[in-house]
Amino acid sequence: MQLVTPAIGLVFWMLVTFSLLLFILKKFAWKPILESIRNREQTIEDSLSLAEKTKSEMIRLQGENESLLAEARKERDSMLKEAREMRDKIVGDAKSLADEEAKKLMNRAQDEIEKQKSAAIAEIKREVSVLSVQIAEKLMHQQLENNAAQQTIIENQLSQLN
Repeated sequence: MQLVTPAIGLVFWMLVTFSLLLFILKKFAWKPILESIRNREQTIEDSLSLAEKTKSEMIRLQGENESLLAEARKERDSMLKEAREMRDKIVGDAKSLADEEAKKLMNRAQDEIEKQKSAAIAEIKREVSVLSVQIAEKLMHQQLENNAAQQTIIENQLSQLN
């Protein structure tokens, strides 16, 4: 049993060594260790509060960004609407201008066609009258040589007049 129970001298020197070690640790090591632990705690606490502030700031900025995006979308939509309206107006104006020009061209073309038609009819009438006179001259010339034929022509013409 002697092996299990320590001797009093051993216990005494263990207590002295432990007390000395405790005194040295308290004098030189505990303060720096505790100070570094407190500094570490403060750093962690500051980091957490900064993270919370940053998180709240991010949420606020995200809300602002969303409102700015919504405003930008509204502005874009209004600009697109204005552009469409302008395009439609310009296209409408161009169509009406083109229609007016087309009508003017059609009227001019119809007038020109009427003039050309009248000129062609007059020319045809002139040509027909010239040809008719020439044919009549030739016929009369041939028939005037014969007196009986002259009499027949005169009587036919008179009967047709009546």
